[in-house]
Amino acid sequence: MDRLFIALQYLLPQHALSRLTGWLAETRIGWLKDILIRMFASRFRVDMTEALEPDLAGYENFNAFFTRALLEGARPIEGDANSIVCPADGAVSQLGNIEGERIFQAKGQNFSTLELLGGDNDRAELFRNGGFATIYLSPRDYHRVHMPIDGELTAQTYIPGQLFSVNQVTAENVPRLFARNERLVCYFDTEAGPMAMILVGAMVVAGIETVWDGQVSPPPRQSNTIDYKQLPKGIRLSKGDEMGRFKLGSTVILLFPEGQVSWLEDYQAGTPTRLGQILAQRKA
Repeated sequence: MDRLFIALQYLLPQHALSRLTGWLAETRIGWLKDILIRMFASRFRVDMTEALEPDLAGYENFNAFFTRALLEGARPIEGDANSIVCPADGAVSQLGNIEGERIFQAKGQNFSTLELLGGDNDRAELFRNGGFATIYLSPRDYHRVHMPIDGELTAQTYIPGQLFSVNQVTAENVPRLFARNERLVCYFDTEAGPMAMILVGAMVVAGIETVWDGQVSPPPRQSNTIDYKQLPKGIRLSKGDEMGRFKLGSTVILLFPEGQVSWLEDYQAGTPTRLGQILAQRKA
């Protein structure tokens, strides 16, 4: 079955399916959006008790439900000033040290920071022998992405690509998965040095948003890398602040420079994460 699933990933019209899903997720046709939301919530056992709006019928469309806000205090930010926290609910796909410029994807699979960051040598060099964490957001998870550490936005790059599903099966079988998929790279200055947050698109992901730009992926009729030159000035976000969201789920990758962070030993591939839990400690 895994082989068939992987084969279909290559054969299906990935972008067309994602755009169709995007239309369905935005529809405000009452009976249709209600059916979609109820079916999804039931299929994935979504916990609505922690949602700010617990009534499934209270959402204007599927995307509003999927990117739902949580009750205040539902995700406390743990630790002290040296703590780096999980940016999202989900599970650890992988985390550890970057070996030179190679990032571990799964057994027998890896990719380079240069590929992941769209071929930017100068920025890739910042993370040589650094640290990385890959967090997978499942369909039932809360899908807003928050800051793991205080930071100021310095750069942003949209990188077009394919839209393979992102899960353990594809990670083990699709070479360079995260460096092939469409993605948005956001760079921040932090007390742990420069940090890259990469929001990776996937099959049926209908969009990626940031709090300062709104929806930035997919840009209309765009097939080239976009290195944003006119970013809003003074975007400073505190640890725990929302920085973006997925319209349908995917993956967040964090990159830090060499010698700046120490990942908690509790985390291994498959370990569940919750926004705000301590993920690492900043080294003095």
